[in-house]
Amino acid sequence: MAHHHDPNEKIVYVGDSRIRKRDRSNVAPPDYTAFPGKSEAFIPNFLLKEWMVGVVVLVGFLVLVMAEPAPLGYPADPLNGSFIPMPDWYFLFLYQLLKYPYTSGSYVGFGVVCMSGLPFVALLLAPFLDTGKERRFYRRPIASSLMGLTLVAIVYLTWFSWNHYQEELKINGVIPEHIEREEKAREAVEKGLPRPVPGRENIPAMVAADDPAFKTMQEAQCIACHGGELEGGNAPALRGVGDRLNKEQLVETITNGRNNGAMPAFKDQLSSDQIDQIATWLEKQKAEAAQ
Repeated sequence: MAHHHDPNEKIVYVGDSRIRKRDRSNVAPPDYTAFPGKSEAFIPNFLLKEWMVGVVVLVGFLVLVMAEPAPLGYPADPLNGSFIPMPDWYFLFLYQLLKYPYTSGSYVGFGVVCMSGLPFVALLLAPFLDTGKERRFYRRPIASSLMGLTLVAIVYLTWFSWNHYQEELKINGVIPEHIEREEKAREAVEKGLPRPVPGRENIPAMVAADDPAFKTMQEAQCIACHGGELEGGNAPALRGVGDRLNKEQLVETITNGRNNGAMPAFKDQLSSDQIDQIATWLEKQKAEAAQ
């Protein structure tokens, strides 16, 4: 039955026992600052976030590598003393670091093992060394300073290494192989010629191919590396070698080898007369003589 509502009347709500109260004790709040003095659990919460960030960085890194691939040079030439080896751009800072006196020479073991492995060890120990609950970087001066110093060092070493490389090219008058290849390919296309194959451009004809020295080289298995027609293979082409080396240098190379065994020594396989015969013939292998 309806009755007049008294605004001063106290209303008491009676709960329905059939509705169960939800247990929210295991539900994490969206913001961990709801718990003063506590931080996010490292495993699995923080670790999962770090993995996701790492995946994003790795994908970006792979995109850069594919967009700017490392140029391939010519086939290795142990006789090319002007070649300046360089690592990929993302290892330039480490390449430059290993040039300093305290990481090379007598200290090369320290440089390779300790200096190169230090960042990885630091990342592994970071969760155990930095146990602070503060999340803002400006309130973590030690960790933030170390991170900033690392980034500055990487950028500086990368820039310095590349700048030093460019200066070496200018001083030695060397054109990088991939740039030289592009220029030759462009010139060939402009002249209507087929694109040259790297490492096989302008190989002169063999001089005096019927010389007995060539047969001696075949018996000594020189062709296994230098090619059946001395056109090059696993080792440089010997056609035109007379333009680069004189007879004395050829005798020294054949007798004692070169480049720590890359060119083996034949002093125990060939007699001095055979070595002199081969060196005399190889000295004739010049581009002008072939023409």
